[in-house]
Amino acid sequence: MFARMKNLPWHTKLVLALMAFVPLYFMIAALGTKIGIWDWKLGLMTLTLGGGMILLGIAALAALVSLVLGVRAKPRRNGVLAAAIIGLLVPAAALAVFLGMGGKAAGNPIHDISTDTGNPPAFSESTMAAREAAGANPLSDYQVPLSQLPLYAERTPPELAVKSHAQIITARPDRPAPLPLGGASKAEGTAAVAAAMAAMGLTEIRQDAATGTVEGVAESFWFGFKDDVVARVGDAQIDFRSVSRVGISDLGANTARIAELRQRTEALLGAASR
Repeated sequence: MFARMKNLPWHTKLVLALMAFVPLYFMIAALGTKIGIWDWKLGLMTLTLGGGMILLGIAALAALVSLVLGVRAKPRRNGVLAAAIIGLLVPAAALAVFLGMGGKAAGNPIHDISTDTGNPPAFSESTMAAREAAGANPLSDYQVPLSQLPLYAERTPPELAVKSHAQIITARPDRPAPLPLGGASKAEGTAAVAAAMAAMGLTEIRQDAATGTVEGVAESFWFGFKDDVVARVGDAQIDFRSVSRVGISDLGANTARIAELRQRTEALLGAASR
């Protein structure tokens, strides 16, 4: 195997080296953020999106050059051509992922989602203290247009800037809905939410049966981004809220999380009533 590698032309060796380095680079950018070597802006914005795009461009250019040289070489070597083609496909696939993320960001312009847009569930003082200590985004007033919120004012297109969180959430086709308690008690609802959060892998779960409040923290696998989740169990229904600590768009993560939490809670309440 090593003898074959030695016999490969320089440009093919370069392509293979870049194909090995590209995923390693993205892993380092993400995991370095997760374990706190650098902050999320450096890890995501600078290293992943900025440096990552440059690296992918270099890899694609190297693969293109290798393909041209491989086609012109006589005799042609299938292994050289295959490596060059794969070297082009890898950056193309990564670019497709980035474009998909851009589309998700446009479709999910906010990172604070709740089933109650008029009176979203509130977080406890301990959660707010944890957010402040982490340098998290401030919580937004759901009734104020994005243009009046500093976090969004300069980053939101004009047609969206006039809308509030409540309007954006209400207009979502996948808008999460409150969960009716049915015949379950408030205490049973609180316990079911806490169990559902635990099953989803949330940490720092706290529940207060007296107020019907359950809180937890969700953390993404690669970058370690943390989102705060709270459920408010009332006499008739359960409302949910999920808020990212950093970033502008949540790429739909909070909506999906609420939908899953609601579904799991409903299943637990249904099982308890049987």
